[in-house]
Amino acid sequence: SRVTSLANLIPPVKAAPLKRIGQTLQRSISFRSESRAEIMPPRPWSKQAPPAITKRRDSKLWSETFDVGLGQMLSSKEIKRQEAIFELSQGEQDLIEDLKLAKKAYHDPMLKLSIMTEHELNQIFGTLDSLIPLHEDLLSRLREARKPDGSTDHVGHILVDWLPCLDSYNSYCSNQVAAKALLDHKKQDHRVQDFLQRCLESPFSRKLDLWNFLDIPRSRLVKYPLLLREILKHTPNDHPDRQHLDEAINMIQSIVAEINTQTGESECRYYKERLLYLEDGQRDLLIDSSRILSCHGELKNNRGAKLHVFLFQDVLVITRAITHNEQLWYQLYRQPVPVRNLDWEDLQDGEIRLGGSIRGAFSNVERTKNFFRVTFRSGGQLQSHCFQASDAFNKQQWLNCIRQAKGALGSECTGELRRSPRSPSGLAVPSRDRAGECMDQSDSDSSDCSMDTSDTGANRPANPTGTPVEV
Repeated sequence: SRVTSLANLIPPVKAAPLKRIGQTLQRSISFRSESRAEIMPPRPWSKQAPPAITKRRDSKLWSETFDVGLGQMLSSKEIKRQEAIFELSQGEQDLIEDLKLAKKAYHDPMLKLSIMTEHELNQIFGTLDSLIPLHEDLLSRLREARKPDGSTDHVGHILVDWLPCLDSYNSYCSNQVAAKALLDHKKQDHRVQDFLQRCLESPFSRKLDLWNFLDIPRSRLVKYPLLLREILKHTPNDHPDRQHLDEAINMIQSIVAEINTQTGESECRYYKERLLYLEDGQRDLLIDSSRILSCHGELKNNRGAKLHVFLFQDVLVITRAITHNEQLWYQLYRQPVPVRNLDWEDLQDGEIRLGGSIRGAFSNVERTKNFFRVTFRSGGQLQSHCFQASDAFNKQQWLNCIRQAKGALGSECTGELRRSPRSPSGLAVPSRDRAGECMDQSDSDSSDCSMDTSDTGANRPANPTGTPVEV
């Protein structure tokens, strides 16, 4: 029977509004918020099929797995220590199963069915295969250290010997930005989208899409410091394992920091290579010399134009996302602005000019929310761009990124960002004591300055990633 393609029935996945790169690994390299596929709507012309039974992974505690009677001879602190060690071991087993599943259920079938070429699959999956033996090795060592009654005396020395092999994560994490971009591009192919949707609806996927599986190694990497601290927390001060655990924690923190740095630099290079210049005058040495991409994402200007803005360590670059040769590129929309010349201002809701004529207070209030303005001097003139974020929190993130970039240059920020008390949720409430209109003295269009978070899969992230760390 003929199979109807699902591609045109699946709504686009909204991209994360802001990619923070400074914490690439801690976020999902901007990917966590992008990676979950949206559920396909039911077909109006057919009966809705009963939902598939989702395969769930058993989650067992150490005390549930081994002889419960043993607990009568152990203190509550020692039981918690054994639980933490068991969680480390069980997590390795789950990771290995997921990595093997990604290869067996996604990589191999798509290659066999010629849904993607071998070269494309190698780009998307990167060095995933090489990670499996590493974690099998750790799992084997942890199991060997486990006594017949299920308890484990020492794990610190095992981790100190094993952790250096995580250097191989450098290449895998650094490849994630390009891998995510290629995967998003390939989803435009109805055969790819159809295959991935069918996998998502199958019980084995546990409602996780392909990118969730590909991002699992990064998630595991940043969890190690938490797991080791938990073991150390319940290890007595006079226990011989404490010294090794302290050493292991220092090692994993150093490894994560180094991988995070290299991943951020890789992401920065990727986006610099994706910039398109309309004229040579738009090229800036500050872009070429940048090694850090502080954040990036979609914004809107006061005319409603969708822009993709990059904040490199030394320069702000305003672009428009375009498709060229079936690839996503970022065409420069305005002359790059050096961060050292940049000031910023939080704008009050409802006081921005829309389209350069009507004051926002007399228009739809929703259209005039979450604006902020950046100003700079060029040719002796004070110029500005006004940007609209997707929400108040996203706006605050942008303002924080700009402030941090200014601080990193060691220059005193002359822009003003007034802080207001924090809300009960712990998030900074945007300042409401400043009003502003978006006006550009250079030309009437320069005030187009909004980031749209609902547009295109042009991001990666966010993280990483985002990587990205795309927040």
